[in-house]
Amino acid sequence: MKTLASTNREIQLKSMSQKEYDIVVIGGGITGAGIALDAVTRGMKVAVVEMQDFAGGTSSRSTKLVHGGLRYLKQFEVKMVAEVGKEREIVYENGPHVTTPEWMLLPIHKGGTFGKFSTSVGLRVYDYLAGVKRKERRKMLTVDETVGREPLVKKDGLRGAGYYVEYRTDDARLTLEVIKKAVEHGADVINYVKAERFTYNQKKISGIEVVDQISGKQLTILGRKVVNAAGPWVDDVRNKDYTKNTKQLRLTKGVHLVVDQSVFPLKQALYFDTQDGRMMFAIPRNGKAYVGTTDTFFDKKQDLANPKMTVEDRDYILEAIHYMFPDVRVSVDDVESSWAGVRPLIFEEGKDPSEISRKDEIWEHDSGLITIAGGKLTGYRKMSEHVVDLVSKRLKSETKQSFGKCMTIDLPISGADFGGSHQFDAFVEKKALEATPFGLTVEEGRHFASFYGTNVDHLYKFAHAALGMDLEGSMTPAVYAEVVYSVQDEMAVKPVDFFIRRTGSLLFDMNWVQLHKDSIMRLMKNLLKWDEETYRAYQVELEQEIHDAAIPFD
Repeated sequence: MKTLASTNREIQLKSMSQKEYDIVVIGGGITGAGIALDAVTRGMKVAVVEMQDFAGGTSSRSTKLVHGGLRYLKQFEVKMVAEVGKEREIVYENGPHVTTPEWMLLPIHKGGTFGKFSTSVGLRVYDYLAGVKRKERRKMLTVDETVGREPLVKKDGLRGAGYYVEYRTDDARLTLEVIKKAVEHGADVINYVKAERFTYNQKKISGIEVVDQISGKQLTILGRKVVNAAGPWVDDVRNKDYTKNTKQLRLTKGVHLVVDQSVFPLKQALYFDTQDGRMMFAIPRNGKAYVGTTDTFFDKKQDLANPKMTVEDRDYILEAIHYMFPDVRVSVDDVESSWAGVRPLIFEEGKDPSEISRKDEIWEHDSGLITIAGGKLTGYRKMSEHVVDLVSKRLKSETKQSFGKCMTIDLPISGADFGGSHQFDAFVEKKALEATPFGLTVEEGRHFASFYGTNVDHLYKFAHAALGMDLEGSMTPAVYAEVVYSVQDEMAVKPVDFFIRRTGSLLFDMNWVQLHKDSIMRLMKNLLKWDEETYRAYQVELEQEIHDAAIPFD
């Protein structure tokens, strides 16, 4: 079975340059991943190139919710609520190890965005439109019940709360598991390879010229159809084509910050009013609380590939925390980490960032290029289906070749082969008890099984191999297993790939990063055969990310 190994990158890229694909996808975020999986399972020959790491852009920088779009009900986008509400259930069932139900509290205050009656009606309509399961349907809580769920919530003017289910996810890991499933089915996928220009045959796009961002090598990858799924870089890709743009994108930025629950002891996930009438999430996660998002037009002075929290962003979120949780004394010094993401939205004249629709659009160019923009994490599978339907239709008319229908509605992603969400908890406990012969604790085994799903056996194998080694520094069999797995099976190329997108530790466990970074760097150096210059460059890059996560850009 094909795997995503960083050690094979150059061989993989050379091989890709010697084929002709049915579809070449530019962009390795959740949309590109979804398109690849849909296309390859219909029988297409598929290639994906990503200029950064997989999920390196917006797909690792979301609120980390596969949510049903309650906010869109407020904007009367009924069709979107219905579709994304149903899609979140599909996303959950196809990957319960990366997505889990999370009860969300919606406090109702006098003069707030939501009144008690409108919340009750709105959530009931939401349940109906989204096809919410009976056990997850909304409840209306009294003031006492609300305070019982979250004692820190503002009491002044409190009228009660709505209580409903959202789905928490690890956005980067969701993207990786979709990509790995596409690779299992035969897709060729590579990161750190940038599409520089298009090739043409009689004014129709015939492929892309690419540059490997690691080695500098230039190659051509041929494809009968090319799909631009580059997220915030969609316009940059379109501008490489001779066809004039017909749609405008508007980039907006969202920021989240993370604090320890010792200073913000949040018990319950909330969706709450901010000081200026916008809405924000506060979500507990593994001993931390993360809060966001902001919604502002993207400042082009910042680097699109590395958007950062600004002083203004940080202060706005801290003010929101103090507004809704007046007894919490979180200060600037308590911010452990942050992330900022840029959303590519379809431009709408005169609208505030928070009011611009998140709907997706697909458009074709005279050159044959197909572009997908807008949309939401929750809707990635349906968006992918629409794109591949179009590609299939065009290939049939141009080459007389027919492909099947979409198969992803009930296709488990990588790591989810345990028989559906109802089997997940039992699977995790069974695997946890199997951990000790591999040199792991039961708790480490439980974490691996819940985090990596049925791929856990790969990690157990690597942990067992570590037992006979003289591990240096802070390295343990568990840490060794995660690093080797990320390199051999998930194409981690740089340390930042491992710390941010493979494990999320730089966002949610900075102490773990500080403890293990040196030994992990040395292990990756050996696995990937870096020279000293490369090692030092990656060391500087990691230290910069650690600094930027907590210290705002100004």
